[in-house]
Amino acid sequence: MSSDEIRAIELLSRVSYGRVATSMRAMPFVAPARHIVSEGQVLIRLHEGLGYHRACNGSVVAYGADNFNSGSEHLWSVQFAGTAEIVRPTEAQLRAFGSQPDTVDGEPFVPVFMRVDPRFVTVHSLDYPGETPVCHPPAAPVGRQGGPPSARQNAERSVRRHLHHVA
Repeated sequence: MSSDEIRAIELLSRVSYGRVATSMRAMPFVAPARHIVSEGQVLIRLHEGLGYHRACNGSVVAYGADNFNSGSEHLWSVQFAGTAEIVRPTEAQLRAFGSQPDTVDGEPFVPVFMRVDPRFVTVHSLDYPGETPVCHPPAAPVGRQGGPPSARQNAERSVRRHLHHVA
C-alpha cells in the first residue's frame, strides 16, 4: 500500500459516515453509508431496503468521506474507487460498526455489509490558518434590514485557502 493510500485509510478511520456512489439502471446515485476500516479495507453498512447494495455488488464504486462539519482549521476529503462486494462481517467488525438506526425513511433498518477494496485514492486538504472556516450567515428575518456584508466585513472574513491534491 502506498503512503497516500495509508494516509487516506488513516483519515477515513477518523469519521464514521461517508457516501457511496455508483449507478443504478444507468442513473448515478449517491447514498450515505456507515463505514469502518478493517485490515486496510473499508467495510460499509447500507440499508438493504433501498436496494443500493444490488447496484454496488460486483461493480466499481466511489466512496468518499470528509471532516467538513468538524469545525477544524484543517479540513480534508478522501475519495477512492474500487470494487464493492457483499460480505458477512466478523463479530469484531459488527462491534466496530456500533449501533444502527431503527428506521430508514420510516422502514425498519435491515443492514447489508459490503467491502470496498480501495484502488484509486485521492486526498484533498483545505487549510484555514488561524481561524475556522467561514460559514454563510443565516438569512435575515423577514422585515429586518440586513443587506449584504460590506467590503470591510468581507475582508475581515476572508480566509487564506490552500488546496492540496494527492492522487
